[in-house]
Amino acid sequence: MDLGFSGEVARLYETYRRGYPAPVVDAIVDAFALSADDVAVDLGCGTGQLTLPLAARLRAVVGVDPEPDMLALARRAATHRDVGNVAWILGGDADVPAVGALLGAGSVGVVTVATALHWMDTGRLFPAVADLVRPGGGFAVVTNGRPLWLLDAPWSRELRAFLESWTGSDLSWGCGSDDTDQRRYREGLTAAGLTVSATSVAYPADLDLPGLVGELLTAFPASELPTGPDRERFAEGVGAAVGAGPFHQRVQVDLLSGRR
Repeated sequence: MDLGFSGEVARLYETYRRGYPAPVVDAIVDAFALSADDVAVDLGCGTGQLTLPLAARLRAVVGVDPEPDMLALARRAATHRDVGNVAWILGGDADVPAVGALLGAGSVGVVTVATALHWMDTGRLFPAVADLVRPGGGFAVVTNGRPLWLLDAPWSRELRAFLESWTGSDLSWGCGSDDTDQRRYREGLTAAGLTVSATSVAYPADLDLPGLVGELLTAFPASELPTGPDRERFAEGVGAAVGAGPFHQRVQVDLLSGRR
């Protein structure tokens, strides 16, 4: 299934999507007692924002994504950072059993999904992960804050009004970060026989106006991405709605851990 993350959308992800600070990686390592002998699978890895920091702590990481352009940029980032212990696989959540057949049952310390689980079939995925991970390992749902237009700040409320006018859509869904989805994930992990716990890490992440516009553009599928004069009109509209910034955030990274 084409989710629209090719071409310029992938490049925008590489440039503007938030990464994961060291305390987030520490929380994942602690939740599953990971060591330098462990292997991780980062599912829906995108351009490697979580894959590469994990690789610095583990024996190896397998980055899996259905979009070739995302993987190409992830490979490039790994090369630039001299990270040589990541294997990149073109695939999605339906391919986890095949990854398990390749690596072996009980061979993986953790399977991570960072801000991508809302695209996946969790009813099929969670049981497959339970078979793949070692005792004490498990599944990490990592949500890197709420969408920019759903924050508790005046500029965010103005931003939502502009975006709803631009797209003609209601933008109330939290893309997996809302309480309803988090509860559904918790129930699914429990049903798969995993023991669930939750923790969070908060950090400041201020944006200027170009950074805000760039991160917003990563939310558009390739077929709807504003280009040319429309890109300029979009950026001008965002600025008119929210001002020049800076735009202050306190990002809360929620980590939902399902341990075997």
